[in-house]
Amino acid sequence: MSPLITDESHQCDVLPAPRLVSSLRVDPAHSPPSLVSYDADNTPGTEITATMSAEHPPDDALQESSSSLSSRLAPATHKLCVRHQRMADEGTNVKLQQSLDALPVEEREAVNAIWSSFSSSPHSRRELILRGILTMCCFSQLSLLTEQLSQLIRIDPFTVLPREISLKILTYLDATSLCRAAQVSRRWRGLADDDILWRGICEQHIGQKCLKCGWGLPILEKRRNRGLPPAGRLLTASSSRPTKRPRAHMEPHSHASTAGSPSPPASRSSSRSSRPGAEALTRPWKDVYSERLTIERNWRRGRCQVRTLRGHADGVMCLQFSETLHHPSFPIVITGSYDRTVRIWNLETGAEIRCLRGHTRAVRCLQFDEAKLITGSMDHTIRVWNWRKGECIRTLRGHTDGVICIDFDTNVLASGSVDSTIRVWNFCTGEAFTLRGHRDWVNAVKLWDVTKSTTPPVDPFESPLRIDTGKMLFSASDDGTIRLWDLARRTCVQQFAGHVGQVQSLRLLELDDGCDEDANYRRITVMKETSSVGSLSGRRGTRLKKPVLVSGSLDNTIKVRTLFGHIEGVWAVACDKLRLVSASHDRTVKVWDLEEGKCTATLSGHRGAVTCIALGEDKIVSGSDDGDVRIWNFSG
Repeated sequence: MSPLITDESHQCDVLPAPRLVSSLRVDPAHSPPSLVSYDADNTPGTEITATMSAEHPPDDALQESSSSLSSRLAPATHKLCVRHQRMADEGTNVKLQQSLDALPVEEREAVNAIWSSFSSSPHSRRELILRGILTMCCFSQLSLLTEQLSQLIRIDPFTVLPREISLKILTYLDATSLCRAAQVSRRWRGLADDDILWRGICEQHIGQKCLKCGWGLPILEKRRNRGLPPAGRLLTASSSRPTKRPRAHMEPHSHASTAGSPSPPASRSSSRSSRPGAEALTRPWKDVYSERLTIERNWRRGRCQVRTLRGHADGVMCLQFSETLHHPSFPIVITGSYDRTVRIWNLETGAEIRCLRGHTRAVRCLQFDEAKLITGSMDHTIRVWNWRKGECIRTLRGHTDGVICIDFDTNVLASGSVDSTIRVWNFCTGEAFTLRGHRDWVNAVKLWDVTKSTTPPVDPFESPLRIDTGKMLFSASDDGTIRLWDLARRTCVQQFAGHVGQVQSLRLLELDDGCDEDANYRRITVMKETSSVGSLSGRRGTRLKKPVLVSGSLDNTIKVRTLFGHIEGVWAVACDKLRLVSASHDRTVKVWDLEEGKCTATLSGHRGAVTCIALGEDKIVSGSDDGDVRIWNFSG
């Protein structure tokens, strides 16, 4: 039992004040009978006058009593600490003074003596006094303490810390935590909505997967180029930092601010109005992130709006769309069909712009850019079109059977055919050569330019087609294999096996240089002992590129890590750094998470086998044997 407890301890709710007061009483002559001051730095002999809040003036009697007592106190020599400053702002001392004045004079002096003794005590003695008081408290007093302490120990750090430090603390929060912090108070919202913070979050997520949370957001290239101002454009981590401007012209929320040295921003409205027309040319980074997050959530939940383009009289076999053309100003999609036509559509309105005719059999493949459109057909020919005018510029012949696939870059065109061969054409010279090795139809070809090859370069003037070293080609065939060809030497350097059915489609995904190795991905690495090309990934095991091969087959699987889900053959695949989509004979389109290898959404609606597919940042375009082209838009 505590030595402070007396025989009257059975009255547990009554503090044994006489004994406590007698043991701690100080000379009244040295301690005024009023509310004593609080020591800001907890050192003995230093007392701070606890003045009443000007916002809560006492009545006349209390003011007269306080003025007479305050004149006997020592003047303040130190600033109040955060705790006592808040008490002064809240008028806590005024309320205590009122409660003290309501007591009889003797009790008032006793209470004041206790307060004075505690205030003049050093830190160690204060702890001893508090422990003794706690031993005498029963549950009713402890409950009061708990209720009071839960409020007293709370402190808003952002009211004390400088803005720069507060912003640095907030940089460690994710987007969800920042949004929650913005709901605390106006001060917190002003910090949590800072453009510098959200610019950093955008850099972590847009166009790539965040290493912390695993989420990635689309770039939305079309909106970034046409609809967004400079302040709303994405800056990747590899982009150069903008040059600094003079302090007098620095805009807190502008594109030129850097995350490393945040300047004290003013309100968003003031920063926009600092120059004429600024409101129309700036956009908060938080809005940029929010817009893309909405689209990513739609992707993950399979929520989309569907529009159907009808016009082909037979099944659609190939398609491609682009939203970044300089002309026309609207996005277009071009489709090829078994009805021997190629149709050009306005992707926004769904209107057919032009129909190209010239092939005598089914159009099986196509590819276009700003200048030209190239199509391959079962009539054994390849046609080059001016797709804006609808004119056929040139017809290439060389295959002995139908052309099923094509791929081109700036100066090389590759085509695969039913005749089991691959033809490589040079745009500059018009020459061509044939690659042989597959034993069945060649269904897909894909050019790959290894610009950092470590092998000795081939003299372009010694090569008939003047193809530089490092120009490679992937091909997929009905024989179940995928081959990698060195075009400069016209040889097959590697063969990939694994599918048990015909390989219908392939895509090449080049991952970032710093990504971790994963045995589940099919990495492309050609070593010196297996090929004269050498290591495509670098010297002495240092990989300069991280290519990943994605293929779809009629064995119902997708090989990147083996993905199961379709109940019939896979006709086409498309992918980017965030996701993979597949089109199948089972009339469905599936969306896959590349890292986890699971299907996140299944899109149904086609009435026939889905034969071709194209992937955008916020949409999927698919073509089917039913003759329809369906646009699955996730931006709504």
